[in-house]
Amino acid sequence: MTWTTAPEPFDSPDAALLRRDYYDEVAGRYWGRPATAEEIDEGLTDDGADRLVPPTGQFVVGRFCGKPAACAGLLVVDADIAELTRVFVRPEFRGTGGGGLLLAAVESAARGFGVRTVRLDTRNDLVEARGLYAKHGYREVPAFHRRQYAEHWFAKDLRLQDGP
Repeated sequence: MTWTTAPEPFDSPDAALLRRDYYDEVAGRYWGRPATAEEIDEGLTDDGADRLVPPTGQFVVGRFCGKPAACAGLLVVDADIAELTRVFVRPEFRGTGGGGLLLAAVESAARGFGVRTVRLDTRNDLVEARGLYAKHGYREVPAFHRRQYAEHWFAKDLRLQDGP
């Protein structure tokens, strides 16, 4: 049973399905009910994923035994900072090590862009995500924006040793 990660266009068939699953889960958790297909379509419309391509970013897909199982995006903010976004591991693949490999792939892409710091925001209810970030060396930092849905802010200095 093995994981692989690789850059992939955000709109490839597998990436598009992973992005839908991501939005379905985060919206459903936030609303406390399953998201409708129309709500998912609306959420994905003009969501900025088109910037997750070089030189402004990267989209990475993780596969478990060849099956699309995870995704993450990296958005370059400036010469030193990039933001991690759309980190998602399908529930049936959680706990198998894919999340850490996905973060490593995105961090490698960030280093390739010359970025020194990767930062992100997340919500209270996304407990698994917060645990993943903390496990892999991300530290809570003061808020770096005031956008809706952000309740925790994390950052990782890529020049320092990775966490456990």
